[in-house]
Amino acid sequence: MSINHRLLTATTVILTLIYPLAIWFGKGQVEPRWLAALLLILVATRLPALKISKLARWSALCGLAMVLAAVWTNALLPLKLYPVLVNLAFLIAFTYSLSTPQSMVERFARITEPDLPDVAVRYTRNVTKVWCAFFVFNGSMALITAIWASQEIWTLYTGVVSYLLMGSLFVIEYLVRIRFKRRHHV
Repeated sequence: MSINHRLLTATTVILTLIYPLAIWFGKGQVEPRWLAALLLILVATRLPALKISKLARWSALCGLAMVLAAVWTNALLPLKLYPVLVNLAFLIAFTYSLSTPQSMVERFARITEPDLPDVAVRYTRNVTKVWCAFFVFNGSMALITAIWASQEIWTLYTGVVSYLLMGSLFVIEYLVRIRFKRRHHV
């Protein structure tokens, strides 16, 4: 991976993490049409991925539609829907991988362990299903808080709670994986 690619990936991750806070701090200080520039930058950081996948192109197109809607209406709602789009894109990618020979989690696992036994392949497929359920829940909560909750609750959920839930899922899965490996001598 080139230094430019790593820098672009790091920029995308940082912007994604601070996005809900930027929207919250900008509310009342900056018009939504100007806050849309942050989402436009986020979409632009994903441009190299457009060559790779249809899903990346679809996500970028949806992100641009959200930018245009925010600029056109000068409303926050299109900007608050971005976390919904992110969860939907992950859900599609992970769900689609279940119809392929290698699930998404198996692909990640094979980076460090290229020779996975069949029992581990089944395990990674189940973990992929768990992540699919997480993306359904997390995306639903992001949608509910964007539409019906206050700006503060949306920011708290999308900027703190969702990351804590994701981190908790990573930790729980890691602990289960250690136990799984011991039990199956993997």
